[in-house]
Amino acid sequence: MVHVHVFNPSGRLVGPVESPALDLSDAQWRERLTPEQFRVLRSSGTEPPFCGTLLDNKLAGVYACAGCGLPLFASDAKFHSGTGWPSFFQPIAPRNVLEFPDHSHGMSRVEIKCARCEGHLGHVFPDGPPPTRLRYCLNSESLRFTPSERLAELADPAAG
Repeated sequence: MVHVHVFNPSGRLVGPVESPALDLSDAQWRERLTPEQFRVLRSSGTEPPFCGTLLDNKLAGVYACAGCGLPLFASDAKFHSGTGWPSFFQPIAPRNVLEFPDHSHGMSRVEIKCARCEGHLGHVFPDGPPPTRLRYCLNSESLRFTPSERLAELADPAAG
């Protein structure tokens, strides 16, 4: 079980609530995800810069995990970083995003993963704007966008 924030049937963020972790086999993930989503979310892949479908999205709404639907980032925390990937200065709820040391590719970084399914989202860097000075750099393939007027569609059974 994980303790996360989710949307209720009224489209309001609530929590923390207790929600079951999503632990699937590779075969089950492959049925659920596109090949590119599987590569990014389950194999810690990175999409090429400036090609993600959500990079230039300026609509109001919420970015959720493409693997399990957990809400991760709100559009009001998105900013243009110039890096080629969607960037946010804070998650929708700190409990919804996990951080892990990442020393791959000869670098020291902080990997970010979904708290419910542990899908790879991207990395967080200390070079963002105020108020947090953080830049959560995400892969579009790891996200699913829901416009503000449809947030009730993200209603989670854990919200009661």
